[in-house]
Amino acid sequence: MNEFDEIRPYEPEEMKQAFEDLLNDRQFQVVLKGFVPWLPKSVRNGLLRLAFTGVKTPLDFQKRFMKPVVNYIIRKHTDGCSFDDAALISAVPSELKSDGQRFTFVSNHRDIVLDSAFLDVKLVNAGYPTTVEIGIGDNLLIYPWIKRLVRMNKAFTVRRGLSLRETLTASQLMSRYIHYAVTQKKENIWIAQREGRAKDSDDRTQDAVLKMLAMGGDLKELNIVPLTISYEYDPCDYLKAQEFQQKRDNPTFKKSRQDDLDNMKTGILGYKGRVVYRAATPINTWLDELEELPKTDYYKAVSERMDKEIHRGYELFPCNYIALDELNGNTGYAAHYSEADKQRFEQYLSGQLAKIQLPDKDESFLRERILTMYANPVRNKLAAQ
Repeated sequence: MNEFDEIRPYEPEEMKQAFEDLLNDRQFQVVLKGFVPWLPKSVRNGLLRLAFTGVKTPLDFQKRFMKPVVNYIIRKHTDGCSFDDAALISAVPSELKSDGQRFTFVSNHRDIVLDSAFLDVKLVNAGYPTTVEIGIGDNLLIYPWIKRLVRMNKAFTVRRGLSLRETLTASQLMSRYIHYAVTQKKENIWIAQREGRAKDSDDRTQDAVLKMLAMGGDLKELNIVPLTISYEYDPCDYLKAQEFQQKRDNPTFKKSRQDDLDNMKTGILGYKGRVVYRAATPINTWLDELEELPKTDYYKAVSERMDKEIHRGYELFPCNYIALDELNGNTGYAAHYSEADKQRFEQYLSGQLAKIQLPDKDESFLRERILTMYANPVRNKLAAQ
């Protein structure tokens, strides 16, 4: 375990001290005070210590503290979140929920925080023995209390902004840790199919992600499961469109740390409509078919096959078909939506565009960018089928 100390989540024996360090963090106390300003610090800390009683592992922490928070977000900011694991169950029915079988979920990326948080709750509710460990970029761990909190919440650190040589070393270490977590710790893993979100929702698995996973051992022992996340409405769509224009107008534009935090806040607290998670069969069921390919083609072929599985798993909503018809300038998919659906989406779109505050706002460009975000899942699902 010492090899992974720099990046791993907390171990059970470290949880109590980590919790005390969190309570003693001045910035964390400022955040807590913002939620319950009427409670004195001593009372806040006393209540949290009481709630922490009996918490011995990161999984205990998730169930005690994070699960109620995530369920509140689902109730308050979505129209329901469902988990379809039928394909997974049919592929490995006898092993699925046993203590010996774990999975590496590789999914499209919709939200920095909630992609794995929603999955955690759904796995617990479906009777799986544990949740997922996740990789979080150290660019988001801007305060010590955030790093402590995510390590208590089963997160391992992904190092960003490194030189090529440092990146290779960090990737090798992370891959070895993921293999160790799945095979020895008996943990599930969640990882995005690419670095960063596909801002136009054209979700594609990066070969580099699979190559990284293979650095630490055989891909098969990770039990990789392609996972599709579908949002009816993406609360960050206007922020993504805004960034498209900023990069168009200034090719050197880069988001600030504050931009990242604003995206996190909007993603968590924004309205998402219906949310659907859908698991495909593990890639082990078809990986042997590609074994004869040369290494130069192998990872590309695996990525493309995984993309098809992820694209087939999309849950399509009326707004997706409306967006594609508007871009195409016709009503080819009108059977999938009503006039009321169209009016609702138009109202939503106008509201999102109004949130964009740029000095030289290009309304038609921004509108096209948002429509493309909603149309691409339809295009990709049709192509995959």
